[in-house]
Amino acid sequence: MSSGYARRQLTLAALALNAVRPTARGWSGIPSFALGWPVSELAPHLLVAAAGDTAAELTMRRRSSKPSTTGLLAAAAAAGLLAWTIAGARRVGAELDEALRQSIGEGYLDDLDLPGPVDLRLPRGSVVRPFRLRQRDVEVLRDVPYTEGGRRAHLDIYRPRDRDLRGAPVLIQIHGGGWTIGTKEQQGLILMNRMAQQGWICIAANYRLAPKHRFPTQIVDVKRAIAWVHENIEQYGGDPSYIAITGGSAGGHLSALAALTPGLADYQPGFETADTSISACVPFYGIYDLAGMTKDQAAVDLRDRFLGPWVFKKDPRTDLDDFVRASPLAQVGEHAPDFFVIHGRNDTLAPVHQARALVAALQERSDATVTYAELAGAQHAFDVFSSIRSQHTIAAVQRWLQWHRATSQRSARDVAGRHSRY
Repeated sequence: MSSGYARRQLTLAALALNAVRPTARGWSGIPSFALGWPVSELAPHLLVAAAGDTAAELTMRRRSSKPSTTGLLAAAAAAGLLAWTIAGARRVGAELDEALRQSIGEGYLDDLDLPGPVDLRLPRGSVVRPFRLRQRDVEVLRDVPYTEGGRRAHLDIYRPRDRDLRGAPVLIQIHGGGWTIGTKEQQGLILMNRMAQQGWICIAANYRLAPKHRFPTQIVDVKRAIAWVHENIEQYGGDPSYIAITGGSAGGHLSALAALTPGLADYQPGFETADTSISACVPFYGIYDLAGMTKDQAAVDLRDRFLGPWVFKKDPRTDLDDFVRASPLAQVGEHAPDFFVIHGRNDTLAPVHQARALVAALQERSDATVTYAELAGAQHAFDVFSSIRSQHTIAAVQRWLQWHRATSQRSARDVAGRHSRY
């Protein structure tokens, strides 16, 4: 029994250490992510389970033999690492609020016109039940076709239940999965449900996947979905003049690329004149340099070993322009929409320098308002289920989106007022 306890605690200590100090060298970043991501976000649950395991071991060994010294030392190490992780996650709320205040103003909450003060605390029960993501007061309209095709040409619509909507702001969610896997039902659920509760209409869209469908099929499908929203969302209660977009990982790339390339003919074949404009973009842990423009070895390796043979099915040595065109870094222009870029410092799949490069490009080359949150201790996909970190992050995104919507409406009224005087 004692040897089993020691093995469990040694394993947990190793997993907790990987969560705190992940390995990001080459392909080792993949297993480091797979093992570290759930540990980082489920640290409170693991700490409770480890404490229970230790209490049971001490109780049983009190009557028979001495507890395993190795197991107890491993348990202490695991507990310390998990406690460190939890403390870091708890600080995220204050760090995000500071990032918002620095980028959009100390008094940004005054612009929201809310019925009462903003509650920065975690929603009750949100961490205890991490996989309960749906909300009863949100209805979901499943599998609405946005173009011809099968299930990959469908989208879901999240909106408040039993409420007469008119002119509701719209948020489009693009799933990730390395451009090769994933579905609309798997990601962005906390954010979409939360925004729907706030009176927004949220869209989760599928798109065709590589390697069966090589790039740029994915961004073409995303733009078809955006065009559909512009043309049809009013009948569902939405406001086609205000459409924000978000997504994580490959979805972060696609959402940023779509936001930066409205009307780009290469990505809108057959619907070149359709409106694919975006009011604001909130990409999570995206890939923004697909061409290796930053000369970073990880970006070059991703281009040559994965994007070229699997996603583009092209050789970057002869078709580099296609990789450059697909990079949000290369598409930043003077009139980019406003961005809220979110990335984890411990991300081993999409290195954080990708986000830093995009933010720098937006600040240098555009007139956009740019908010950046670099989350200490956060791995890739940290927002997929409910945790301390994900709840604080989604709450900050909610506030940013509400602020952006409010300021956009005020700007539109000011413009209309000036025109009415002439």
